[in-house]
Amino acid sequence: MAAKRKRGALAAGKAKRARSSPNAGEAVPEEGPQERSGPPQEYSIPPPVSQGKWKNKERVLIFSSRGINFRTRHLMQDLRTLMPHSKADTKMDRKDQLFVINEVCEMKNCNKCIFFEAKKKQDLYMWLSNTPQGPSAKFLVQNIHTLAELKMTGNCLRGSRPLLSFDPVFDREPHYALLKELFIQIFSTPRYHPKSQPFVDHVFTFTVTDERIWFRNYQIIEEDASLVEIGPRFVLNLIKIFQGSFGGPTLYENPHYQSPNTHRRLIRLSVAAKFREKQQVKEVQKIKKKGTKVLVEEDPTEVVFETPAEEKPVEIQLVKPESKPIVKDKKKLRKIQRKKQKKLFRTEG
Repeated sequence: MAAKRKRGALAAGKAKRARSSPNAGEAVPEEGPQERSGPPQEYSIPPPVSQGKWKNKERVLIFSSRGINFRTRHLMQDLRTLMPHSKADTKMDRKDQLFVINEVCEMKNCNKCIFFEAKKKQDLYMWLSNTPQGPSAKFLVQNIHTLAELKMTGNCLRGSRPLLSFDPVFDREPHYALLKELFIQIFSTPRYHPKSQPFVDHVFTFTVTDERIWFRNYQIIEEDASLVEIGPRFVLNLIKIFQGSFGGPTLYENPHYQSPNTHRRLIRLSVAAKFREKQQVKEVQKIKKKGTKVLVEEDPTEVVFETPAEEKPVEIQLVKPESKPIVKDKKKLRKIQRKKQKKLFRTEG
């Protein structure tokens, strides 16, 4: 019985091999024990592109501190959506020190980190770090616009790999060259990542203007290879570059950086200076009004066109004028006048 089972298993294996062969439609002659002169012929099919070997195992931890607003939360969610090699974590407490993030990255098995730090519920700082050795960079994030806010017409495939486009300035100065390498390692999706798609249909652009780094995301349209902005967009104002991860010696400090507190203080001082200037103008006007007026001497030419008026004779009235009765009705007044006239006629007669 054991021998029979063995023969049946061999026959089934031969049948399966015949079906999987590319020439399955052709009749394959059964080989007897005398015809096996060499090894059996094998066929290898190359694996698809999406199932290649995942060698560059970069993982990015994206999370934030407590106290962020809704706009920062949406921006953080957009970056997680665009980067399939990212991981999320709970918000970090404000009391914790920044070097604790290295331990969190080690527990999450991540070697890169994007950390959003909120201060005073209005200022947002972004840390880009290579954990745990470093380097790391600290930025002030400005002009944030998320995917839902912009309502752009473009739409890229979820999980596709992006192209990274850099300004030529990144190759001229050393601190920008260091930031370029940091951006490449963080924002580029590793090849053959399990959650990524084997397509390239959008571009991340990093442009240096006004001593700031402007981030934009564009979709590549297949018809004419034109670009349509998708979002999100934000501006990074570099503060410092550190040798270690979230600390250490300072490699570069931006001389053009101005803290938000200083900026707000200058705005308040300018408003106060304008108000003070208005008050001074009002005081000067009051002093001018209270001051003695300077009398201007008479001009002799003003009398040239004056003509003397004729002198009227002076009449002196010796008899007191009769008081006129005040009568509102005109008919009564006429009756009184007629009576007076009759009396005069009688006296004359």
